[in-house]
Amino acid sequence: MTEPMILRARIPAPAERVRRALSDPADLRVWLAEQVDAEVPERFGFWGRTTPEGDAPHQRLLHADERTLRFAWLLDGEETVSELSVAPDGDDATILTLSQTHFDFQDTVTGKSIRGVLQTYWCQVLTRLAEHLEGRALTPMQDYTSTDMRVEVEIDAPVPKVFHSITDSEAVTRWFGYPIEIEPYEGGRFAMGGFDANPNPSKVLEVVPDRRFVVDWGDAGVGTWELEGSGGRTRLTLVQSGFDEATPPYAGWGGFLSGVAELRRFLEVPDWKPVIMA
Repeated sequence: MTEPMILRARIPAPAERVRRALSDPADLRVWLAEQVDAEVPERFGFWGRTTPEGDAPHQRLLHADERTLRFAWLLDGEETVSELSVAPDGDDATILTLSQTHFDFQDTVTGKSIRGVLQTYWCQVLTRLAEHLEGRALTPMQDYTSTDMRVEVEIDAPVPKVFHSITDSEAVTRWFGYPIEIEPYEGGRFAMGGFDANPNPSKVLEVVPDRRFVVDWGDAGVGTWELEGSGGRTRLTLVQSGFDEATPPYAGWGGFLSGVAELRRFLEVPDWKPVIMA
């Protein structure tokens, strides 16, 4: 078995409030899942459309104390182990560490196992936890039962600022948390990891300043960002199309949705710091 995947997140709330959000059913139904059956330390289960293989609760609580929540999670016939642990980061913030076993990045690339979505799934979940505890509107999560991907979010920033933030290499690299280089014109390159590190970049299909940005991701389909402004705010619509509906690229979609959550915070939160830490 490979080493566990580790994610660290900075949650802008005191550690005691984060601990409560990890076990309280009312909190969990807001940021984690549509359906929750939790009575810590006796049981911890969650399911629904936004949970991988969420037809029923497939979790089994292993351990819970003031610092750590650990549970087994049956995914694609394998019992994985997820662990969330909290540590204070001063009086008003918390470092939450997520450990997840049975994650193989090749499953993300090939789509062979639903476990390939776990990295981007947890990125979505942790950014939603931060949004919830900040009292902000939550970014939608990926629906793992659907072959459609269309999300609308409201951003408290004017259209030109939002458009710059999704087409400028330096800005996108900051909020997405990963090096990205973009040639923001029709026929330009969009390179995850940068031009030097990515010999097969995606292709920019369309750029309409302050209105529309379209990228061809290859097998993952075509991503379209549409912007509409009103009263100094922006409605951003993200649509994915042109993929193989037999194997929807859920892992990629989840990555973009966690990115959209961070884009909103980048543009709206004073003294912004990313939730997911490098």
